[in-house]
Amino acid sequence: MNEENITRIFLNDKEYILIGTAHVSKNSAEQVKEIIETEQPDSVCIELDQGRYQSITEGNKWKDTDIFKIIKEKRAGMVFINLALSSFQKRMADQMGIKPGQEMIQGIESAKTVGAKLILADRNIQTTFSRIWHSMNFKEKMMLLTQVIAGIFTDEKITEEDLEQLKTKDSIDAMLNEFTENLPQLKKPLIDERDQYLAEKIRTAPGEKVVAVLGAAHVPGVSREIEKTHDLTELTKTPPKSKKPKIIGWSIPVLIIAIIVYTFFANPDAGMQQTWSWILWHGSLSALGAALAFGHPLTILTAFVAAPITALNPLLASGWFAGLVQAFVRKPTVGDFENLSNDISSVKGFWNNKVTRILLIIILSNIGSSIGTFIGGADVLRLFFKNF
Repeated sequence: MNEENITRIFLNDKEYILIGTAHVSKNSAEQVKEIIETEQPDSVCIELDQGRYQSITEGNKWKDTDIFKIIKEKRAGMVFINLALSSFQKRMADQMGIKPGQEMIQGIESAKTVGAKLILADRNIQTTFSRIWHSMNFKEKMMLLTQVIAGIFTDEKITEEDLEQLKTKDSIDAMLNEFTENLPQLKKPLIDERDQYLAEKIRTAPGEKVVAVLGAAHVPGVSREIEKTHDLTELTKTPPKSKKPKIIGWSIPVLIIAIIVYTFFANPDAGMQQTWSWILWHGSLSALGAALAFGHPLTILTAFVAAPITALNPLLASGWFAGLVQAFVRKPTVGDFENLSNDISSVKGFWNNKVTRILLIIILSNIGSSIGTFIGGADVLRLFFKNF
């Protein structure tokens, strides 16, 4: 039996067998099948949460997605990031000729074959994303978004040998050290906390022999943490939202409105100049974002009209209105949702698919409006000091 990438731990009269995998490696899937069917464990733990498990076992569920609900619940950005990350993994999997997460699918099937209890051992991905986002400052958030978006445009090739090299412990340790150096706030919620969560689920899995199918990056951490007891409730708490962004979000429009109103009373012409500057900068840049995403003319017009108004209310965003209009005039078909998994594997697909185009319109329109706040606000201040 191939013992490469296998870690065996004996603890409290139980044997834990950790299989370190690469999520798009054909060899990983074959090894999972061999280990489970040979060892005949009582439980099989897989690195999936309930949502990802359903996605894998129930097939293509995108056709049941309500795009209007996603926009209204302000989840467009999160859905886009999920799709962007999936696109990178899918491109690698296509190169290898297998499905993304094939080793997890194999773990599910082999658990059924040997009659083992299946344990979904990973933390909910939305909880992880939330804890990641709240742990980062503005600069780190921008760096993360830049890396995610850049991943859509890359056509980097990776060999099977490269994937297998990623499964060696030395490479994993080096990668974690790089995480710590470049994005120190990212490692804790993405790796360390999930190591603790996974370790607790694996440690408490029923039976005397437990096999765990894990991404190789988690094996060193889980091996350390499995000897400890971890509070899953504490690890799944969503951090409270900081009041600082809300205070800043309301302070800027209040200040802008106050300056423009004061200027109107003192110098109506200058006040009118400020008003037009605010409208044109916001409207033009938000409309440009919608246009870059190939939005419908009515969508572009909506972004232009909505941006100057929504910029004065932190609870609203021009991209939401533009996205709703685009979804109405170019409503995605069942085919768009069914083709989503293929379309996200290319830049062209991201722009051509009606679903991802709506998400792009929302994001790019909001980015344009945000830039308009800085430029338009600066111009309002310039006109104020120029005239007084």
